[in-house]
Amino acid sequence: MKVVVVNHSDMQGGAAIVSLRLVHALQDAGIDARMLVIDKQSDDELVGVMGGKWRNKWNFLAERLGVFLRNGMRRDTLFKIDTGSHGINLASHPWVKDADVVCLNWVNQGTLSLKGVEQLAKSGKPIVWTMHDMWNCTGVCHYSFDCERYKDHCHSCPLLETNGKDLSTTIQEKKRKLYEQVSIHFVAVSHWLAECCKQSKTMANSDLSVIYNAFPIDDFDCTRQTGGFEGIPADKKIMVMGARRLDVEVKGFKELIETTQYIADNKPELASKIHLVLYGDLHDKTLLSKIKIPCTYLGTISSTEQLSSLYRHSDIVLSTALYENLPGTLIEGQASGCLPVTFGKGGQADIVEHLKTGYIAEYKDPASVAAGIEWAIGANVSREFLHSEVERKFAASKIAQQYIELFDRIIT
Repeated sequence: MKVVVVNHSDMQGGAAIVSLRLVHALQDAGIDARMLVIDKQSDDELVGVMGGKWRNKWNFLAERLGVFLRNGMRRDTLFKIDTGSHGINLASHPWVKDADVVCLNWVNQGTLSLKGVEQLAKSGKPIVWTMHDMWNCTGVCHYSFDCERYKDHCHSCPLLETNGKDLSTTIQEKKRKLYEQVSIHFVAVSHWLAECCKQSKTMANSDLSVIYNAFPIDDFDCTRQTGGFEGIPADKKIMVMGARRLDVEVKGFKELIETTQYIADNKPELASKIHLVLYGDLHDKTLLSKIKIPCTYLGTISSTEQLSSLYRHSDIVLSTALYENLPGTLIEGQASGCLPVTFGKGGQADIVEHLKTGYIAEYKDPASVAAGIEWAIGANVSREFLHSEVERKFAASKIAQQYIELFDRIIT
């Protein structure tokens, strides 16, 4: 069987990382799997580039310009919106022509247009579309936050600051027509996202499965280590939180700050026991001064080895993200023996069993997050058990087999 996985990039962003992991997991399972991207950053021979440099740049800029002209020329929402208006002609690529199945992943920002998906489907290729956020089931947004208009008719989009029918209405209708006209099997990587899709106007009748992201369990050792990691004290309970970019709204840095302020003001004993470690890009570094418990900021971590070492030196993996589809940081931390503390708006419940393998705090409640941290410090949960739970749910070999079974079903 020949499979082509399509994603915007092979290294940049969570969807890129898990998409490349899936390619290698399928290869290990005996499938001839390759990956096509427009932004290649690795030297992996299984990854090919689609489109041309200038054509890809034009598609990206043309779509951004279309959004910019429709969102009131606001920069703050420019990359929170995608329209699927521009992209390459994927159906003509030799790897695609030779494939038995095409697996689309995150294909926004000029990678693939809705028209291009239609052309691909009409070429006769079976399509699996793995969703890494809500974009497929909304009008133009990747996360709807508190807006539930996608369940009926998108309009008066908060990201567009409009009244009545707008760009979100138009794109939602284009998606609805596309899904009705062509055969696509959708994969949600969390049960939360699957439920969002079932409730949406566009996807209520779509063919849908839940398959988690593949995780390289062997890359993460759960043995606790002390010393040897610069900036991490050996006599504290270490709490780590990371993201590709920490201070985007959806990652909940504001809620993290509020939690540390609550702990400093109301739980001085807890504050004296813990040390927070942050990693990832942070555009506004003045935010660090607002954190009121001891903290080390490491910047961006690019290697799996360094990340694994960080988690082995830690006890808790924290996420105050407002929405997460299937948060990889929680899986990585748990695989390394750290207890997750997180909100539950998203796929966290697929990872964390409350009070057994972690703590799901009340949404946007600093006191509840603090209570979760206290629970995690005192919980008698072995690091080996946490590692085995990740292996049971997310091991790459198991996820690859689930995809193979899906491919077999839609081909026949």
